[in-house]
Amino acid sequence: MSATADHAEERTNPAARLGFEPGQVVQEIGYDDDVDFDLREGIESLIGQELVDEDYDDVADAVLLWFRDEDGDLTDALVDAIGFLEDGGQIWLLTPKTGRDGYIEPSDINDAAQTAGLTQSKSISVAKDWVGTRLGTPKR
Repeated sequence: MSATADHAEERTNPAARLGFEPGQVVQEIGYDDDVDFDLREGIESLIGQELVDEDYDDVADAVLLWFRDEDGDLTDALVDAIGFLEDGGQIWLLTPKTGRDGYIEPSDINDAAQTAGLTQSKSISVAKDWVGTRLGTPKR
């Protein structure tokens, strides 16, 4: 695919910016009626299969963690998510944007990620109401 085609897909499918690839198993945690359904469908289109839920009993290549301020302890949620991942997997932490219900301060995300042993690499706007933060897992 050409660079121009890559950029066109990123504009039409925001999920393309998250780096998912065909055949990957992506486990979704924190699903609720406020998630961005277009983003979910875009990810499923990219990976060529449905997202797996919290009951999935094998390791995943990536975890999509929808998290809001009222969802509890972010560090605990991140530690739990690490346990679902294949070595070298990544977590996309999706949190409400500034001014939205459930917003989480970036410093709180950074603190929770560090405490969980994750490395934060980037944050991007992934949907109208959601920002995504990519967190890398430590090498085991």
